[in-house]
Amino acid sequence: MSATTTDAPLLEVRDLRVWFPVYGGVLRHKVGTVKAVDGVSFELRPGEVLGVVGESGSGKTTVGRAIMNLHKPMYPDVELGGEVLFRGKHGEADLNGLARKEMTPHRADVQMIFQDPFSSLNPRMTVAGIIEGPMKIHTDLTKAQRAERVRELLDRVGLQPQYAERYPHEFSGGQRQRIGIARALATHPQLIIADEPVSALDVSVQAQVINLMQELKEEFGLTYVFVAHDLSVVYHISDRIAVMYLGNIVEIGTAEQVYNDPKHPYSRALLSAVPKPDPRSDSSGRIRLEGDIPTPLAKPSGCGFRTRCPIARPECAGDVPPLADTGDGHRVACPYWDAD
Repeated sequence: MSATTTDAPLLEVRDLRVWFPVYGGVLRHKVGTVKAVDGVSFELRPGEVLGVVGESGSGKTTVGRAIMNLHKPMYPDVELGGEVLFRGKHGEADLNGLARKEMTPHRADVQMIFQDPFSSLNPRMTVAGIIEGPMKIHTDLTKAQRAERVRELLDRVGLQPQYAERYPHEFSGGQRQRIGIARALATHPQLIIADEPVSALDVSVQAQVINLMQELKEEFGLTYVFVAHDLSVVYHISDRIAVMYLGNIVEIGTAEQVYNDPKHPYSRALLSAVPKPDPRSDSSGRIRLEGDIPTPLAKPSGCGFRTRCPIARPECAGDVPPLADTGDGHRVACPYWDAD
């Protein structure tokens, strides 16, 4: 995996915040705020794969949907902050909260592969209609040209072109996800947000889909934000990895740095939970975290991980620790990561 280096990042996320108001009572007044993403920043260069990993509730999917600008249409009361700077074929734009009309030109350049291949495809549409849909909106291709591109894309993702007239229910989960990938490629995007694209698939199919995505990345010059909860899967496909916990990035570095030399206590716990292929291997080094991830409705003060952290100190309840460089661009949000 090698990223193409250029001076300007393709995507630059600065202090991204996504807060959802919570209403209660008979009059439905605001009773709280879910800080799903609370100050996330990172850069992504053309041709690079950034893996975003964390437990359920960490905010990783929310980050992906914020890049796609999907929150405002779904939740009009959502509170958005920060910037999502995208430098695509239509110029530089801050996608965070962009109005629908202004967002339309960028939809062709930023596409998404969704987690559930069973619900992300319209059951009333044929495969041809599903893949052709984005082309009708974002391209000037004729009907014959769109049909030809549908056949080309199906062939490229490993499906028979004659499947174009079938419906989603006639396919397996892995085949449906391949259809979703073909749909994402229909408009020649530059950036693809992959939201746990293999978590709903059988283990035997996961590797096939991951390998396909790697091949397509090289062939089409794609850039990925790859969201997952499995650190080993993320390591396999990513150039860099960002570890999220409770709405914040707690560690970010190259895939080798984070996977082979994790610094943050949470990253170490995630890595220790990766299954070993040898059932007789020593499991004494596994770090077992106490309790569940706290609710973002009532985040702990200071470091969000301190309530489960094996090296927590009273000072951790103060300010949220910033990401500090530990060397070679490997950044960690823990001032005590190297403490004995």
